[in-house]
Amino acid sequence: MRPDFAALVGSRICHDLISPIGAIGNGVELLSLTQSDTSAEMDLISESVDSANARIRYFRIAYGAAADDQLVSRSDIVSILAAAAHGGRFAYFWEIDGDQLRPLVRGAFLMLQCFETALPLGGDIHIRLENDTWVFSGQGRRVTIDDALWASLTAPDTGFEHRAAQVQFALLPEVLAAAGRTLVLELSDDQIVARF
Repeated sequence: MRPDFAALVGSRICHDLISPIGAIGNGVELLSLTQSDTSAEMDLISESVDSANARIRYFRIAYGAAADDQLVSRSDIVSILAAAAHGGRFAYFWEIDGDQLRPLVRGAFLMLQCFETALPLGGDIHIRLENDTWVFSGQGRRVTIDDALWASLTAPDTGFEHRAAQVQFALLPEVLAAAGRTLVLELSDDQIVARF
């Protein structure tokens, strides 16, 4: 079986970046302990480190390698989504109990990034299970659907050329196919619903 080189590269990048970002965060924390008042600059650096750390943790799941039987705990998922949403435009509501298989969580995180592209002003995204089907629903003040881009999720062989910012749309069909899942979409002017 041919290895998933994109996932291996994603894992390697996340692994190599998480340590220096953590070290920067520790340095900022030590500086704040030695100074009686923290400056606005230090607050900005601290927020930036927290944001970078959250994104790396998110990307490690979405773009990293995942063994078929590997689990991700609910507490890790909720923590990653809360950190990714901190101070941002999106609120994620993970309404699924228990640990989940990492390949499915990977698909979920890629799906969330697809939703983010269609909600330019932000919004609320709910994730739940109905029997064995994952259900995503997203609403925001504005929903913008690029029909050809979203069609590439259910018909990946159409030859759509994805840009770097759309890589989640290119990867998601492969991830779902490997997990034996079929994606069904309901797109409207005020809501997006996806099931797999």
